[in-house]
Amino acid sequence: MEYLYCPNDNFEDYSSGRVIYSGKGLPNFPVRLLNEIYGRAKSYLEKKENIILYDPCCGGGYALTVLGMFDHLHIDRIYASDANASMVAFAKKNLELLTYSGLRKRQHEIKHLHETYGKQSHLEALMSCEKICHRLQKEITAEFFEADCTKTLPDLNPDLIITDVPYGNLVDWTEKAALTAMLEQLWKISHPQTILAVCMDKSQKTSGGRWIRLEKHTIGKRRFEILKK
Repeated sequence: MEYLYCPNDNFEDYSSGRVIYSGKGLPNFPVRLLNEIYGRAKSYLEKKENIILYDPCCGGGYALTVLGMFDHLHIDRIYASDANASMVAFAKKNLELLTYSGLRKRQHEIKHLHETYGKQSHLEALMSCEKICHRLQKEITAEFFEADCTKTLPDLNPDLIITDVPYGNLVDWTEKAALTAMLEQLWKISHPQTILAVCMDKSQKTSGGRWIRLEKHTIGKRRFEILKK
């Protein structure tokens, strides 16, 4: 696949555990690929400003936080949900990095770590945090809630939905029924111009149902599709 929206660059400032919080069992996502998928999905939006972004399988909020840091000038609001309450709490912690107060708090934490342990990694993280602080020109409002996206979801009317569905040992999500149920629920809470980008393992298969497929790509172990209502 040719990269159209995210050139090859050094994205170490956004690596998990550097400035963005990381934890055991929390999923990550390649930064360049994430931004490319977002750019492709956004290109189909009629609305280019004040975008409402939603991830129904947010995990620790890594993907949403990265996207907010890169495209905060065009994103107005972020919704994050997950079936796991502890994941939602962690996502809240990460998405607070899209506010000035959250970034200042993180900066103080990293500075304390560097003063205490004097590690080079802490110094590099502090430098990354300072760069991200300078780049953030606008805060993003984020809301978080616990929800099983294969069941009932609140009426959010997002402009763009981007999600990396669970895979691996999460047996429930290896079944086609779970993916189909999620797509149906997302259909119900979307408006007529909503664009949906779904990432999954190559072994996972799904039917778009009423969604119309715009793109389909496989990169490494991942497959992603971009759909419209």
